[in-house]
Amino acid sequence: MQRIIKAMSQSTRLKILMLLSNNVLCACELEYILGITQSAVSQHMRILKEANLVKEFREGQWVFYALNEECLKEAGEKLKIIASGLMSNEGIEREIEKLEYLKEHPIINCDRPAIFKKRL
Repeated sequence: MQRIIKAMSQSTRLKILMLLSNNVLCACELEYILGITQSAVSQHMRILKEANLVKEFREGQWVFYALNEECLKEAGEKLKIIASGLMSNEGIEREIEKLEYLKEHPIINCDRPAIFKKRL
């Protein structure tokens, strides 16, 4: 899961995934569309392949890429589970109690900018 999150944490790789959502594209097409070099495409595709998000097909000298839809579906399901855990505060009850305590008893005198004073 870490590899998937890392792979999806960069805007160019997200663009590549979006472009591949309905298309099989060759490396040269990605170069043109994204305005990046062949070596940059190769680096991004290496990371996406290591995360198993993209499949690679070779035909002669040409390299084509497509989404690994099965992997994306599994990743989406895992992300839903993670998100629901984050929303429920499960596993961080103690930390939430400390946050509530700080709201009532400010023991740390940090000089917060006005925009952040609302949060705590």
